[in-house]
Amino acid sequence: MGGPETRRRRSALHAYGCAAAGLFLLVGCAADGTAKGGAATSDAAGRTPAASPATGGPAPGGSGASAPAASPSSSGFPLVPALDESKQPKTAAEARDLLGRIVITEAAFGPEVVRSTPFESDPGRWPVLDEDCVWQTADLPDDVLATSTRSFHIPAKDGRGRLQFNATVTIHHNRQESGWETARAMEEVLRCPVQKLREGEELKNLWGGSLYLGEQMNGWTEDAFSESGEYVSTKHGGPHHYRWHQAQFGPVTVAVAGKSAAGYTDDEMVAFVVQGTSRLMIQAKQELGKAAG
Repeated sequence: MGGPETRRRRSALHAYGCAAAGLFLLVGCAADGTAKGGAATSDAAGRTPAASPATGGPAPGGSGASAPAASPSSSGFPLVPALDESKQPKTAAEARDLLGRIVITEAAFGPEVVRSTPFESDPGRWPVLDEDCVWQTADLPDDVLATSTRSFHIPAKDGRGRLQFNATVTIHHNRQESGWETARAMEEVLRCPVQKLREGEELKNLWGGSLYLGEQMNGWTEDAFSESGEYVSTKHGGPHHYRWHQAQFGPVTVAVAGKSAAGYTDDEMVAFVVQGTSRLMIQAKQELGKAAG
C-alpha cells in the first residue's frame, strides 16, 4: 500500500517501536489460548479505536492510496494458515452464523471475569468517531456484514477497582475491507489522541502502531494494531492504563480493549487483553483457515 495512508501508519509504527513487538511475543507464547503473564451506548466504548471502514479503492479525500494489499494464499508462517476463501460468508446471515462461532465468553478470560450489563452491543449499530473526536453510533456501513462487542469486568474488591474489558469481532466481505478497518484505526488515533467515549469517560494520550505479517515479531496475524493510552472516568477515577489490541485474518478482525483500575499493574491488565485477542484469533483461523495437508 502506498501514499499518505502508508506514511501515516509507518510514522506511528516507528514511534511505537519494540513496545508493539512485545505484544507479538506474548501472543506467540499464548497461542494455545492460555494466559502468560457510547458515545451513547456501550458498543461505542467497546470498540473504541475502530473506525468506519472504507471499501477497497482510493482512500477518502482523494489521496489515491490503494487498499491494503492481500496476503498470499499461503502465508509461510506456521501460526497463520492459508485462508479458505470458500468459507468466507457472502451474506449477513452467513456472517452472523460465523460470528456466533468466533465470539468468546467470560470463561476465556478466567474465573474472576464476569459479564457486564449491557453485555452485547446492538448488532445493527456501528461506532463512529466524529470530527470532534466523540464516539457516536450509526447503522452498519456497507462493507460490514456483522459485528459484535461483548463487555466483561472483574468486580472491584480487596482494595482493587473494577477492571473492564470489551471483546469485538467484525466480519467483512473480504480481507481488503478488514484491512481497511485496521488502517482506519491507525488513522483515528493519529487524528484524535484524546477521545470521548461518553459523558464522564475519556481516553487520553493515545498512541499506536501497526505491523503487517512478518514485520518485527508479528508471525501470528495478517495485520496487527495496538493502541495504548490513559482511561479517565468520573465514576472509576484515573488516569488508568488503557490498551487495545486488534488482529486480522481474512475478512475477520478481532479486538480486545482493556481499561485498568486501581490496584492492577499494567502487565496484569495487558495479559487479559492478549489472552482474549489470541483466543479470538485462534477461533477465526479454525473457522476460515485451510485444513493442514
